[in-house]
Amino acid sequence: MSNTSPYIKAVLIFGGGTALLFVIACLHLLQSTENINLSIVWEAVLNDGNTLEHNIVRSIYLPRIVLGVLSGFALAGAGLIFQTLTRNPLASPSTLGVNAGAYFFVVAGTVAGPTWISGNGFVLAFTGGALAALLVFFMAGGKQATPVRMALAGMVLTLMFSSFTSTLQIFFENETAGLFLWGNGTLVQQDWSGIQFILPWLAVIFIFLTFLCRKMDLLLLGVDQAKTLGEKTGLIQTLMFFCAVGLAALVVSVAGPIAFIGLIAPHLMRLAGYQLHGMLLPASMIWGANLLLGADVLGRYIDPSLNELPVGSITALIGAPWLIWLILRYKNNFFGGGAKETVSPGNASSPVPYPLIVIGSGALLVLSFFGGLAGGNDGFAVIETWNALFTDESSGQRYIVYDLRLGRVLSAAFAGALLALSGLLYQGILRNPLADPSIIGVTSGAGVGVLSIMFVFTSLSASWYPAGAIIGAFLSVGLVLFFSWKTRFEPAVLALIGIALSAAGGAITQILITRSNMNAASALTWLSGSTYASGFSELQQFLIWPIIILIPAVIYMMNTMNILSLGDNTAIGLGVKTGFTRSLIAILATLSAAMAVAAVGTIGFVGLVAPHLARLLAGHDNRKIWPITLLLGAALLVAADTAGRMVLAPKEIPSGLVAAVIGAPFFLWLMARKPKQ
Repeated sequence: MSNTSPYIKAVLIFGGGTALLFVIACLHLLQSTENINLSIVWEAVLNDGNTLEHNIVRSIYLPRIVLGVLSGFALAGAGLIFQTLTRNPLASPSTLGVNAGAYFFVVAGTVAGPTWISGNGFVLAFTGGALAALLVFFMAGGKQATPVRMALAGMVLTLMFSSFTSTLQIFFENETAGLFLWGNGTLVQQDWSGIQFILPWLAVIFIFLTFLCRKMDLLLLGVDQAKTLGEKTGLIQTLMFFCAVGLAALVVSVAGPIAFIGLIAPHLMRLAGYQLHGMLLPASMIWGANLLLGADVLGRYIDPSLNELPVGSITALIGAPWLIWLILRYKNNFFGGGAKETVSPGNASSPVPYPLIVIGSGALLVLSFFGGLAGGNDGFAVIETWNALFTDESSGQRYIVYDLRLGRVLSAAFAGALLALSGLLYQGILRNPLADPSIIGVTSGAGVGVLSIMFVFTSLSASWYPAGAIIGAFLSVGLVLFFSWKTRFEPAVLALIGIALSAAGGAITQILITRSNMNAASALTWLSGSTYASGFSELQQFLIWPIIILIPAVIYMMNTMNILSLGDNTAIGLGVKTGFTRSLIAILATLSAAMAVAAVGTIGFVGLVAPHLARLLAGHDNRKIWPITLLLGAALLVAADTAGRMVLAPKEIPSGLVAAVIGAPFFLWLMARKPKQ
C-alpha cells in the first residue's frame, strides 16, 4: 500500500477503518442482543423506550462497545509513543511492564480500602505504570538499552508485579473479589461511569499529542539531530512518557490490563506506508479500536455460552504470532546487540576457594532443609525435630516430620534443583543472563499441558499430569526452535520468540481457568506455584528420575557450554555443531522444567536467581558452577516453602510467590548492573 496515492490510502485507512469499526460494533451488539427483538435494540440505541430490555441494551451492551473503541484508541496511541520514545519496535504497555505495574497498584489500592480506590484508580494505575516503565528503561541500560534487553526486562518485571498482585488476591480474596476476570482484561460494564471517566482524559491527551506530532517526527531522526534543530528533546521525551503512561493507565483503571494492541496497531499502519505521526497516530488509534473490539467479538464466538472470556487473553493469542513475525522481520536491524549480552567464561571472581563454596552451598541447603522440617505455625521446633530425626523417641513431632513435612520438603528441594538447572542451561545456550524457563515460554507451555489434562481431557487421571507437562513444554520449545532455525538459533531471536510463546501460553491458561469456573484463589495458587500438596508420590513420579538422568548428561555438556559462550564463530571453529548442540541442551532444559511444573506448578525466578548466585561465587566456568546452582536452587525453593508456611500461619503463601519476592530484589540489582559490552 506504500505505493498507493496518498488520497486513496487515506480513504482506505481512515474511511475503511471507520466503516469496519461500525460493522464490528454492529456485530458485537447483535451478539449481545440475539434474544432481544431488533426493534427494541434500535429503540434503545436511539434512547427511546424505558423497558428492562431497553435499559439492559443502554446500560450494559452499548457501554461495552464504546469502552472497547476508546480503549483501543488509548492502547494504540500508547504503543506508538513508547515505540518512538524508546526507538524500540517491540515497545508497548504490555511488553514494558506498564500494564502489570498499573494493575498491581490498583489491586493494592483495593486492598487498602474503598477510600483509597474510590476516585483514585487512575492515579494508582498511572503511578504503577510509570514506575514499571522507568524500572524497565533504566535497568535495561538506559539510552544504551537494546530491544532484546528491554523486552526481557519488561517480561521479568511483569512476572514480578504479577507475583505481588497474586499474593494480594490470594490473601485478600473478599476485598479483591471479581478482580480475577478484570485482571486479565475485560470490557464488561454495568453503566456509563467508566466511559464518562475515560473520555475527557482521552480527549485532552489526544489534543495534546496532535501538537507533539511534529516534534515526535524529529525524534525519528535521532536525539542529537533533533537538538541541532533547536528542539528541547528532554522536555519532549518527558511529555511523551507521561502521555503514553497516562493512556495505558486509563485503560487499566477501567478495563484492566489488555496486551498487544499497542504493539500491533502501529506496525500495521507503518506497513500501510505511514511513518510521520500526524497520520500515523490517528490511523493507529482507529485500527487499534478495530483490533480490540474485534477480539471481544472473537472471544464470544469462541465461547458462545457468553461465559465471559477475558478479552486480554484473546488479544494475547492474536498478538503472540504478530510479535513472532515482528521479531523475525526486524532481526537484522534490531537484534545485533543481543549477542553482546553474553555469559562468557572467566576466572572466578570470589576469593573463597572453590571447595569451600561447594561445601557452603551444601551447608545452606542442609540448614534450609532442617528449617523446613522444624518450621511450623508456632515457630521452629529445633530440639524436637532433632530428636525426631536422630533418636528413636516416639513423639508427635516425629509424625509431623516424617509423615507430613519430609515428602514436601524433599519435593521442594528436587523441584528447585530442576528449575535452577533449567535456568543455567537456557542462559548458557541463549548467551543471555536474563533467560529463565518462565521467561522463554517453557513453564507456561508445561502449565497449559497440565491444565489441558485437568479441564479438557477430563477422563484422564492425575497420573497423566507429567505427560501433559512434558508435551506442553516440548511443544513450546519446539515452536521456539522452529522459528529460530532460519536465524541459525540467534540467541536474541530465540529468547524473544520464547517471550511471545509465553504470552500465548498465559492467555490459554487464563481461558482454561475461566471456562472451567475454577475458584480464583485456587487458580492463582496453582499458577503461582505451590508445594502445598506435594509429597513422596510427586517425588517418585516427577522429580527423582529426571535428576538421575540429567546430572550425567549435564556433566558431559558443561565443557561444550563453555565453548558456546565464546560465540558461534569461535565454537564452530573449535568443531562444535552449534545448532545441534543448542537443540540438545534445550531438550534437557525443557525436560527439567517440565518435571518441576508437573510437581509444583509454575514457579518463576528460581531458574534466574540460582545460576547468577553461583556465577557470583564461582565465576563463569559451567563445569564448576553447575553443582552450586543445583544446591542453591534447592535451598531457595525449600526456604521459600518454609517461609510460605510460617509468615502468615495458619494461611500459606504459595512458594512460587515467596520465591518471586526473594528473587525480585536480586533481579532489580542484576538489571541495574552495567550491561557487559
